[in-house]
This record gives sequence, structure tokens and C-alpha cells, in this order.
Amino acid sequence: MKEEIRKFFKGEIEDNEETLLKYSHDASLLEVRPKLVVFPMNSIDVQNLVKWVSENKEKYPELSITARCAGTDMSGGALGESIIMDFTRYMNKLIRGPQPLRNFSGSKNFSPVPSQITVQPGMFYRDFEKITLEKGLILPCYTASKSLNAMGGMYGNNAAGERTLKYGKTEDYILETKVVFADGVERVVKPIPLSEIAGAGEIYAKTYELIKNNEEEIKLAKPRVHKNSAGYYLWNIMGQRSKNPSQLETVFDLNKLLVGSQGTLGIATEITFKLIPENKYSKLVVIFLNDIEPLGRLVDEILTLNPETLEAYDDKTMKLAVKFFPDFLRHKGFFGMFKFMWSFFPEFKMMLTHGFPRLILLAEFAGENNSDVEGKCRKLTERIKNFGLKMHITRNQAEADKYWDIRRESFALLRKHVQGKHTAPFIDDIIVRPEFLPKFIPELNNILSHYKMTYTIAGHAGDGNFHIIPLMDFSRPDTGKIIMELSAKVYDLVLRYHGSITAEHNDGIIRTPYLRQMYGERITSIFSEVKKIFDPKNIFNPGKKVSGPGALGTKEYIISHIAIEHHAVHKV
Repeated sequence: MKEEIRKFFKGEIEDNEETLLKYSHDASLLEVRPKLVVFPMNSIDVQNLVKWVSENKEKYPELSITARCAGTDMSGGALGESIIMDFTRYMNKLIRGPQPLRNFSGSKNFSPVPSQITVQPGMFYRDFEKITLEKGLILPCYTASKSLNAMGGMYGNNAAGERTLKYGKTEDYILETKVVFADGVERVVKPIPLSEIAGAGEIYAKTYELIKNNEEEIKLAKPRVHKNSAGYYLWNIMGQRSKNPSQLETVFDLNKLLVGSQGTLGIATEITFKLIPENKYSKLVVIFLNDIEPLGRLVDEILTLNPETLEAYDDKTMKLAVKFFPDFLRHKGFFGMFKFMWSFFPEFKMMLTHGFPRLILLAEFAGENNSDVEGKCRKLTERIKNFGLKMHITRNQAEADKYWDIRRESFALLRKHVQGKHTAPFIDDIIVRPEFLPKFIPELNNILSHYKMTYTIAGHAGDGNFHIIPLMDFSRPDTGKIIMELSAKVYDLVLRYHGSITAEHNDGIIRTPYLRQMYGERITSIFSEVKKIFDPKNIFNPGKKVSGPGALGTKEYIISHIAIEHHAVHKV
């Protein structure tokens, strides 16, 4: 197989032990060993390989392609048993931009003059952001792992993060893509008027027909939460845009389906993102809760002031940070270390007199004018005085950063310091509406307490999206049983509160078996029909979103692929 591919593939092909071991892991708790890892030089390589795989599927029945970028996925979406296609080595370049957005008609939420930029999927976000910030622009759906993740992964997972509360997810910033479909042909995907569907090709026509024939079921199945990454986003494809200043037209945008599909429907080779101006000033209001009962009302009150972010972490996360303070300090030097520790003196004093808070909220405000930002912070503290809470407005960015460090680094601290156990992201991305949180969180803690495990809870309080990271001993024979059992119980609780089993991190291997529990038989069968329309031979990343042949996409597959010797993403 390797020699056949070499005849037409200009990039590199590797199957040495070190490479296969590295690509057997992402940031999930799973281990899946591929046969080959390929590094395409350009789009022609991608097209030729897809075409060859399609033509040779009968000869090699297990043949498939899993597109991969930075490998930071926590769901196992970047793992596959056949060919892994890594874009970060060569297809990591800026194509054009940033430049003013073409044909932009204005928006009530953002500046009236956003811009656009086109990049290859293997570009790391950290490099992307340097380019945009030079022009005073930002892609605001960046993730907590923005120093590690790549642009293709953001597209494939429909990435979101701390600023999604105000600005939306990746799907809201995709203007146009080039995608290689299952026939090996690269096509431009962008919104088209409904009147043009008949001439747009078989995929467009069949997808439109599937949606129209199941319109009511699809509408009812849409989770009533601020963000959702579970399943295929069939409810997002048809929308409206301004045809002229006085007229709207209905458009059909396949990118709304392809984004978040984890490379199961096609492979993106170029992505054009919308950018918005970055705010010049920001400030953080830190709120300490000893009781989560008022959380729902508190979140509602904060949201009336339109914060940039509203994040949260629990007492376990704070204690973890206190215990491993040196990890935050190594890059600061001795004086910086002392200054950083001293900056927490007011919090330590408060905790000595009032105890550890159950939950810490971070409400960030931003804008073009520093006095306006200060005013919003003061207005918030005035509004929530009657809640009887301890709160603090940060004086500068350095002070704000200490809270963000704790919020963003808790996952890394866990996996580095607890001997004999490993971080186990499998219930790591649940979401319910914020008004349900005061009842939901105690019930969630009650479920988790039965398993006597160490875990932290942190996340996006403004959305009701929380990340639960347990620590587990993977060598225990009942590890798989616990993961399956706990997942079912937590997801059942989430669904009782009308939430979603994954808001940001997507389905991958770890959650695909639970999509039927969330959506029911009819909608999951529609997901299978979507897969057949785009990928009739099942060559694109099988076992994610819909079950594949054999055990792919099942709970048994998860159990059999838990990594006993876990290689976390930071090690590889």
C-alpha cells in the first residue's frame, strides 16, 4: 500500500514505530494505532490520495483517511486505524489576507468593517493570531488550548472558548472553504441561494431533500443551549443574508454542516475566516461564591451587561493551583515568583476568614475606551452587592492573568502531578442552560462522589458549559466499566435538564455511542443518511458521528482502546 501511494504522492509517508506511536494518541484517553501517516505537500496530494483510497476500498476494505492537525482533540476525533493525514508539516501557510470583507452588509453585534483571511488547515492558531493582531484583528472563537491547536482542528471541531458567549463559535466565522470530497475532487463551498441548488451538484440536492423531508423532526431535535457540537448540524444549513439593503434571501451553506463534522464528510484544504477588530482595553471582575444557590440569578444579572466572557472554576481547581504554585512561576524568575505569590495575598486572607469559595466567576469586560470598561465593572459590582458576595476588580492585565492562568492550566496541572493516575476526558464538555446550574451542579457532584475519584470542574458559566476532568488509574480492570457507566449517568442528567453531551469538544470516538441516547433513533438514522450522501464508501474518519463497520462507533470499541500506557498530547 505504501509503495502504491508513493507513485503519486509528493509529500512524505511514514510508518516507523516512533511515528505510529505518536499518532496513536491525541489529548483523549484512547490509543488507536494507524497503518500509515502521510504529510501532504499540497492540495493535489490530498485529492490524489482521496481518489486512490476511493478506488482501492474494495482491495483494502479497512482503508480510510483521518485528517489531523495539532492532535489536541480530547474526543479521539484525530485517531484512526488506517491512514492519518497530518497537515501541520507542509500545509500550514497563509494564502491571503487579512483584507476587508467582500460584500459585507453590516451586523448588529460587531464592527461594521470586519475582515477576512484565508489559510491552510495546518497553520497553528498561535501563528495565525500573530498575523491578525498585527492588523488589530482577532478570530474570537479561539480555544483555551490556543497555544497548541491548529486552524483545521478549529474547523473540524467547530471550536469555541471563553469569548464564544458574546461572539459565537467557529461556524459563525467561516466564509468559504475548499473541500476535497469523496470522489477526490476539490470544490469551493460557500453560501448559495436556494434557487441554485439544482445546479450545484448531487450532494447539495440530496442534502436539501433530506432536510426538507425531515424538517419538523430536525427542528425539534436542535438542542436548546447556546452551543452544541453533538451530531451533524442539520438545523444550521439554511439561513438568511442580505441580498440588498432592503431584501433578505434564503441561502444554503454546506459549511454549516461541514464545520464540526470532524473530517467525516470531506477534507478542507483552504479555509477563509471572518475576523473582527480586537478590543483595546479589558478588565476582569472576580466573584467568589461560597454557595452556588444564587448562581443562575447571578449569571442572568451579569449577562445584562454584555460581558466578553463569563468563566468559572471550582474549589478543587483553586486548591490544585495553590498546591502547585511553582508551575505557574518557573518562567517568571525569583523576583517574578515572589511578586506573583504576593499578588494573591488578598485572596489568601479572604480564604482564611471565609474559607475556600465553592466557585469562582471571572466576568471580563472589554471595549475601545478604558473608562467605559471601568464603568461596566463598577456597574456590575453595584448590581450584585445585594447577593452578599466577595468580589474584586483587577487593577491591571498582570493581575487578571493570574486568574486566567488557573482557569486555563488546571487540566495540565492534573495530568502532570498526580502519580499513578491519568486525566480521563470523557464527560469533559457538558452543557445545560445557566438557569439550571444551581440544581444541576449538586446532582452532578452527587453522581461523581459515588466513584470516589479526584476531578476538577471549570468552564464557561455564561453558557452553562462545564469541563469535568477526572483522574483515573487506567490499569484497573474496571476502568472501562466505570467510564461507560459514569458517562451514561452524567449524560442522562444532562438530557433531563435539556442540555447537550458536548458543547465544544465534539463527539469523536468517546461520545459517538451516546448520540442515540441524546437524539433518539430517528435523528441518528438521519445522521447516517448524511454520511452516505457525502461518503458512500466510508473512507473519511470512520466511527465518528455514526457507527462504522465492526465495532467502530460503539462502547465496546472505547473499552478496548483505552490507553493503559497513556501518552498525553504534551509528551508527544
